[in-house]
Amino acid sequence: MGRSILQASVTDRGLVLDPRTKLFMLLNMAIFVLGSAGGERVQALTPLFCAMPAVLLFSARKWKTAITFVILFILSYSMYTIFGPMTTGALHYILLGCSGILARFLPSIMMGGYLVSTTTVSEFTAAMLKMKLSEKIIIPLSVMFRFFPTVFDEAASINAAMRMRGIHLGGRNAGGILEYRMVPLMTCCVKIGEELSAAALTRGLGGEVRRTNICNIGFKVQDIIFIMISLVPYVLWILDIVGI
Repeated sequence: MGRSILQASVTDRGLVLDPRTKLFMLLNMAIFVLGSAGGERVQALTPLFCAMPAVLLFSARKWKTAITFVILFILSYSMYTIFGPMTTGALHYILLGCSGILARFLPSIMMGGYLVSTTTVSEFTAAMLKMKLSEKIIIPLSVMFRFFPTVFDEAASINAAMRMRGIHLGGRNAGGILEYRMVPLMTCCVKIGEELSAAALTRGLGGEVRRTNICNIGFKVQDIIFIMISLVPYVLWILDIVGI
């Protein structure tokens, strides 16, 4: 699973943050960037929050992903703010819809990708246990952390095998894509889900005795810095509601 984009690397992930810090930053993205909450004073900080995923991706040495994100966001944001007011009619709504949706969704997607790709299952489980969450929530989320990387690897293996047999778009057996690619992948997904659920239970999740964890997680200096930055929009929002 080393080639999977969702497989967390414990040795090369740049700036190490607590999983709870990453979740809080992802929540901020959903509320203030995607949801546009907080009013005009908070929205002025949107570029700062949109830059945070790029900084974290660069620190994790994910150069290609970070550069692609920066280019796409700059293009979409420029089209939304500069070229949007210059157009009218159907072109205006198409441009506004495409660029606006991309500019709002992309930072949250990148933040979620950073969270998953730089957090191991053990760290995530330890963080959830410290937050006193129910294991009915922890177990499905822990399974999902392993599910998607495994499915991506299975899909890559199936695609490579079928491509050798000419079963691909533009190949001589393009009509067999549904039967020879999708059906095996769906079968693998069901099997992988069952195996990962059994593995989670085998490791002690869901038991009556509280599970221990050897992961060393906790809030460090970098966590405090990012949390303080993430609290700024809430302060501005409260001041705006109070009328200050």
